[in-house]
Amino acid sequence: MTVGIFSAEVIFAFILTTVLLNRYGNWKTQNIVVTTAVLIAWYFSLLIIFVLPIDISLAAYRKCVQDGHNHNDNTTNSSHELSACNKPWSYVPESTLPKMWRVVYWTSQFLTWFIMPVMQYYVKSGEFTLKDKLKNAIKSNTLYYSTLLLIVTILVVYIALKPGVHLDWQKLKAIASSASNTWGLFLLILLLGIALVDIPRELWRSSQIDYTLRKVYFKLSKLNTEKLESEGALEDVLESIKSVSISMSPNDPLYDCFQIILKKVPEDQRDFLKNVRSNSRNHTTPSIGMLTRLHKQLIVAVHMYHRTETQGSLMLEKAIFLEDINSNMTSRERKFKKMFNKPSKLNSYADTSTIEWYWWCRLHPMMLQVLSVITGVLSVVIVWSEMTFFKKQPVLSIFALMVNMAKQNNDYVMIQVLSTLSIAYLAYCTYSTIFKIKLLNIYYLAPNHQTTESSLIFFGLLLSRLTSPMCLNFLGLIHMDSHVIKSRILETDYTQIMGHMDVITIISDGFNVYFPTLILAVCLATYFNVGTRILSILGFPQFLEDDDLVTDYIQEGRLLVVREKERRERKIRGNEMRRKYRERSLPNANEEVEERVPPSRKDNMKSYLLDNADPIDRSYHSYSTNDTHEVERQLPNVSTRPNSTWEPPRNIFSDL
Repeated sequence: MTVGIFSAEVIFAFILTTVLLNRYGNWKTQNIVVTTAVLIAWYFSLLIIFVLPIDISLAAYRKCVQDGHNHNDNTTNSSHELSACNKPWSYVPESTLPKMWRVVYWTSQFLTWFIMPVMQYYVKSGEFTLKDKLKNAIKSNTLYYSTLLLIVTILVVYIALKPGVHLDWQKLKAIASSASNTWGLFLLILLLGIALVDIPRELWRSSQIDYTLRKVYFKLSKLNTEKLESEGALEDVLESIKSVSISMSPNDPLYDCFQIILKKVPEDQRDFLKNVRSNSRNHTTPSIGMLTRLHKQLIVAVHMYHRTETQGSLMLEKAIFLEDINSNMTSRERKFKKMFNKPSKLNSYADTSTIEWYWWCRLHPMMLQVLSVITGVLSVVIVWSEMTFFKKQPVLSIFALMVNMAKQNNDYVMIQVLSTLSIAYLAYCTYSTIFKIKLLNIYYLAPNHQTTESSLIFFGLLLSRLTSPMCLNFLGLIHMDSHVIKSRILETDYTQIMGHMDVITIISDGFNVYFPTLILAVCLATYFNVGTRILSILGFPQFLEDDDLVTDYIQEGRLLVVREKERRERKIRGNEMRRKYRERSLPNANEEVEERVPPSRKDNMKSYLLDNADPIDRSYHSYSTNDTHEVERQLPNVSTRPNSTWEPPRNIFSDL
């Protein structure tokens, strides 16, 4: 039963990883090796988050048992003490977690520092063979590996020259852990400080429909700009392909490489490459280097084209739906009315408009405000604990106080619940910031299967490098890391497997203890929008209420929604006119024409009218005898050629 809880955690982490990877990636088109590597990196990161609370409760249980044995050495009445140390509900055999942590931690470190950087350049490479792709990936990572080797060398020399310290395998592992976690802690404080302020504030603002609409208009305008840029970039690449195709023949040794490029041109853009020889005059002699660059440019341009098109459509739907919510806010009928959105499947069985109105117009805003207050309190608790967790006496960290109180009562369920909620919020803050990162429009997690393989790998690297320092930081918050509180305690299996940073004094005594206090500075900078304003000044538009440029973006986004609504209204009116014409006008027109057309050609006339008639509303137009005679005059001698194959002229109703 207890092992079942551990198994459920492992399975749930895998399901969540699969869902996230399917949301952002596209496993049908991705390289299977890339999908596997990213799945492992994401899964192991989430697995640490889910299983670490079990490890914490087991460490508290071992501490209780040890205290019971120590008490037994001094007194004979120990039955009560030992009876209080019941096994936790999530108890697993002692060797299970150490083995799992070894596999998870060192596999993640190997992937994130050695395998995935090469894989990241491999999937972006424009080469045409496996050998060339690997060669280019390794060459592109030369600077990265050189820097990494230099850092490791400096650390090894520092330890070797330190008096009284002898290098061995354990010391080398500690050095590797120190370097990895120091870098991760630096990034963790930056991401965590942003999210601790941004999440509660955005939840509160999202409860206000006016603010949400303005922000969606702003994003829609930016996406439209990106879409136009992506279309222009794709056209430039296609022009280059057209230029190369002129001098490319089937006998050319690079013809197969060029065919690989052509297969990646979107189907809706392939007409652009027709009639190349007759329309183009510039002849370019292709080379393997030129084709490689062209191939890489095409991969990037095609993805940007599809991503911006998909995201623009989704953002339009969201804007229209938010406008529906805004219009329903003041509805006295208290029934949710949609302008264009299709009714849900439940509407075919029951009318859910009243339920939808109460949810979107009343309950949903209230729920967002409640969540904003809860996350705001958690953010304050985290900031306070981060600034005070290194203080052992008196204990000032709120997380440490709560866990210590549960330890004193041997309440392992409460320990696991508190640990799960706390580390879950820490992980959510860290990961949510990662999922919003957009680096130079290249590395970007786009939903609806629009994320590139290189972006998936890049964020897999971040998750792997951030999870371990985040967990160490949390263990410090609850005073279960001896190198933080400088006390001999029974630590978790996770800490024992990963090792401590006591080898490097400058890190263990200073950087990793006092650096988290800088989280307050990051939170204040986020609260006053310092980073957002800097990005806006540098030319990256950000959503700022007092910025005139943002106002222009909002107006442009609103106009885009208006145009989309008008387009849909025209389409609906056109479909309605066609339906009315087929139901009313068309049968009457057929009867009038039948009186004047030879019986041998009546079937052809009916087929023609059905297939080629323009939509006409009978409330505005009607047929007369003169109109029918005019149609008859336009037919090419139907009555005098009964045995010939008759093809009616096109657009005979254009005058209507």
